[in-house]
Amino acid sequence: MSRSFYKLFFIVAVFSFYYSMAQNKNAPVVTSYNIRRYGAVGDGKHLDHIAINNAISACAKAGGGTVYIPAGNYLCGSVHLKSNIHLYIDAGAVILGAPAEKHAYDTAEVFAYTQYQDGGHTFFHNSLIWGENLSNVSITGSGIINGGGLTSKDKEHNGDPSGGAIETGDKAIALKNCRNVLIRDITIFHGGHFAILATGCDLATFDNLTIDTNRDGIDIDCCTNTLVSNCRVNSPNDDAICPKSSYALNKKVVTENLVITNCEVSGFEEGTLLDGRRIPAKVGWSSGRIKFGTESNGGFKNCVVSNCVFRSCNGLALEEVDGGIMENIIVSNITMQDTRHYPVYITLGKRNRGPMATTGMGTVKNIFISHIIATGADSMSGIQITGTPGYDVENVQLQNIYISYKGGGTKQLAAKDFPELGKGYPEPYLLGPNPAYGLFARHVKGLKISDIKFEYEQPEFRPAFLLNDVKDVYMNHIEAQKENDAAIIILKNTSGFSIYQSQPIENQHMDNAVEKIFQ
Repeated sequence: MSRSFYKLFFIVAVFSFYYSMAQNKNAPVVTSYNIRRYGAVGDGKHLDHIAINNAISACAKAGGGTVYIPAGNYLCGSVHLKSNIHLYIDAGAVILGAPAEKHAYDTAEVFAYTQYQDGGHTFFHNSLIWGENLSNVSITGSGIINGGGLTSKDKEHNGDPSGGAIETGDKAIALKNCRNVLIRDITIFHGGHFAILATGCDLATFDNLTIDTNRDGIDIDCCTNTLVSNCRVNSPNDDAICPKSSYALNKKVVTENLVITNCEVSGFEEGTLLDGRRIPAKVGWSSGRIKFGTESNGGFKNCVVSNCVFRSCNGLALEEVDGGIMENIIVSNITMQDTRHYPVYITLGKRNRGPMATTGMGTVKNIFISHIIATGADSMSGIQITGTPGYDVENVQLQNIYISYKGGGTKQLAAKDFPELGKGYPEPYLLGPNPAYGLFARHVKGLKISDIKFEYEQPEFRPAFLLNDVKDVYMNHIEAQKENDAAIIILKNTSGFSIYQSQPIENQHMDNAVEKIFQ
């Protein structure tokens, strides 16, 4: 009986083996190119980018596959990505950016139009890891990219089309004109000017990344069909997640069909996100936010920001100042804690940095923002929505928003003549304290505000709302804390105003108002 059982078991096993082989005869053979086999040492002293590049070239020549980076500390200059390459950085592996004196980075490419965007947006080849005109590229794994010797400053052009950027790296990962890109799971520390810069890319996904860096985290420039999800980005000295639309492709390109979701952005001291201390950095001009712009030659269209957390950083900024379009933007389900400078900033300016022949006045319209909670908000400014004289921001809806401000605004601030942005750099910090503590709107057409509540911690003598040159305003379910002799709403040159179900103001209809103050 026992012998018969074993015979039967053997027959079944053999049959299963050959059946499995027949079913999988067309399955691809997975080949991994271990960089150690190509001479990588991994001691943090020997330059290993040559071995990594040799492994990538061999993998690409064979038709593509996985380049495997095992545990070790790999000191590197420029690593060259190629099409159909999966760069896998395993747990315990660190790619470390070499210092400038090693002369290990590629020389920056020649570029004729350096004046139309920052140097960091102009050059790609002088980066730690870079690729151009590629398809099917991925960087994944539980390892770390440590920028090490990367610089965080723009290069001085000095009249040289190459920007004079000799062999100094300034980006951890730079991708230009690439398609079908995936960067997932890795950690980037001290990423230089940009931890990740993607320009002119299509079908790019950035998922489950942890970035703790000294300048910008993720910049998405002139890209289409992009997903940023489940990322933690700490950038105390600049922007965390920053869609842009520069002139770096020698033409105007709209950044469109973009989703940013389930992300955390912050302005803690560099390194303290990773080590768990979470120390708020000193307030500077910019810190840790999600910002659209400033580079905005093409503009932004069909973009969604949802389910995100802001910690100890600036609020959300939507800035169109270089002649492009900004339309169909949805922002929802955002929490902010210890908000620096402002919670929400929407502006249309006329910096117009670009070729004169292609740059005119931009447009901002169809902006829907809902379900925002912000606490510890800076007294410098509330929500700002500003157009330019003769050019309105159009069709903005704000709903279900609660903001608790630090307060402390004076009557003198309430009476100040607030400057126009004009051609200036679009940063509230440069414009100074705002004359409204809750919401300031100027040069806006079509403003719908509902279910809004503003409070403050210290006495506040500025109005909760100041509207100047605003047309067609609808307000509903408004609550705003106020001092006894302070106004809730000030209207200047505002028409088509109506407010409902708001205490202590109800059922007010104001047409062709020159100046009205609601106490």
